Amino acid sequence: MQRWRGLEDIPEDWGRSVVTIGSYDGVHRGHQLIIRHAVERARELGVPAVVVTFDPHPSEVVRPGSHPPLLAPHHRRADLMAELGVDALLILPFTAEFSKLSPADFVVKVLVDKLHAKAVVEGPNFRFGHRAAGNVEFLAEQGKVYDFDVEVIDLFVSGEAGGGEPFSSTLTRRLVAAGDVAGAAEILGRPHRVEGVVVRGAQRGRELGFPTANVETLPHTAIPADGVYAGWLEVAGEAMPAAISVGTNPQFDGTERTVEAYAIDRVGLDLYGLHVAVDFLAFVRGQAKFDTLEALLERMAEDVKQCRELIAAADGSAS
Repeated sequence: MQRWRGLEDIPEDWGRSVVTIGSYDGVHRGHQLIIRHAVERARELGVPAVVVTFDPHPSEVVRPGSHPPLLAPHHRRADLMAELGVDALLILPFTAEFSKLSPADFVVKVLVDKLHAKAVVEGPNFRFGHRAAGNVEFLAEQGKVYDFDVEVIDLFVSGEAGGGEPFSSTLTRRLVAAGDVAGAAEILGRPHRVEGVVVRGAQRGRELGFPTANVETLPHTAIPADGVYAGWLEVAGEAMPAAISVGTNPQFDGTERTVEAYAIDRVGLDLYGLHVAVDFLAFVRGQAKFDTLEALLERMAEDVKQCRELIAAADGSAS
């Protein structure tokens, strides 16, 4: 998959294409419906499928300080889109100047002049241009002028997550923030993932017999509620069963919120400085402070036992 940052990265000889535009944070199951349809349409027409997205999130430029927690960084979204068959990803730098582009100018400068759109695929609530004044009806009118079709796909899937509320990035963020990582996984179609570099912490886990990878998460990451979770620690493509702790470590009067993963039944791991991923499978318990160190160690041993069982059950159902 080709990856472009800015309109100037698009090849001069780029021909017609099928385009879909959106933030697509998380590339959840609703997003997947739209992207898959765009890819299928592109294959039918014999042209490439292009996803257009933005960095930073438009809300941060329009309303500074309002950047939402991110379900997936851009490189992760790109990988997920590539798996869906997308041929090119265009990340447009979202600046104050760009935010003032009218819907009509956006159509001409991006869809017509650069991507030579043959078809544009969107969800029913798609908005674009200055003050989000453009919608799918306006886009369809522009398509008649500039010779591209507009196809509107209903992305509103629902399930048990959120009590049947339609799947969305907003709902997913809310579930993650509440610690409902199982609900988030239902929407995403995979476990919620947190990424970052392993840094040196207080090393208390090592002293207690449970050495953890202290993950310095990427900016604006959507981090689950404080507590203990079962999941996986992925390093260089290897997913290791893990007991994951999120919180401030109240046992030792900690104040900084951290994400730490203990690779179950693995010894001698040296992960410092490596980029890792932590996938959240299930919530085990909330954060707690224990009366004694012995009580903490007993609870940690029980946590690991529960995590091992949850992961084994999940791995068994997936095989």
